[in-house]
Amino acid sequence: MVRNIGMVHGDQAAIDNSWESVFKTEDAAIRRWINAQLTGRSCTIVLIGAETANSKWVQYEIERSLATGKGVLGIRIHKLLDQNQQESSAGPNPFEGLSMPDGSPVVDSIHTYDPPGETSKEVYAHISENIEDWIEVAISRR
Repeated sequence: MVRNIGMVHGDQAAIDNSWESVFKTEDAAIRRWINAQLTGRSCTIVLIGAETANSKWVQYEIERSLATGKGVLGIRIHKLLDQNQQESSAGPNPFEGLSMPDGSPVVDSIHTYDPPGETSKEVYAHISENIEDWIEVAISRR
């Protein structure tokens, strides 16, 4: 479901196989792949689920995005259905404990959205209706 959010706005959905093949390589190759994915982008969207904050690669992507002056925003996705059609659970904020290039706490500068709604469909609709505005705000705040 999360991979299809971009398709709402005409972007190609994230391709799982691409990440899976890269993930099985050495750390340097993963860093190169992430850096290439960030090239030409003005904003990084961190989709925050149960395990997001525990991923060193999410942390790396956030740090690289901030270091290269990209807008960054977080969207909590814990009410969306996972690949097993189960409501996913909430996780900790991946911005906690990180610092901006000037040393200030990231959580003070990066907005994290927690979409309202009781069902996965309502949350997805809210994200789809607002994501473009959220991106523009993040870009303007960089």
